[in-house]
Amino acid sequence: MAASGSGGPLDAKSGEAPPARRIDPTREKLTPAQLQFMRQVQLAQWQKTLPQRRTRNIITGLGIGALVLAIYGYTFYSVSQERFLDELEDEVKAARARALERTSGP
Repeated sequence: MAASGSGGPLDAKSGEAPPARRIDPTREKLTPAQLQFMRQVQLAQWQKTLPQRRTRNIITGLGIGALVLAIYGYTFYSVSQERFLDELEDEVKAARARALERTSGP
């Protein structure tokens, strides 16, 4: 059996393989078979996480859409509640009418 820490296929104490070493394919010379295997592993990992990513993207999209609709709805609601501008316009008209009565009066 391989000694502990020697980088053998299995650790004698725990029976587990050592962690994988990160490889930079641009720096290290790899055979075409190794590059193909790396692509296959990456594709398998990507396909494994695709449903989770798709679900998260859908939830995020629905959340953003709901936020946009809420802001849009609140804007319409608050604009429909803006009666103070109408009241101000009525007061301005009344003030102008009083001013005309004063100037044209005596």
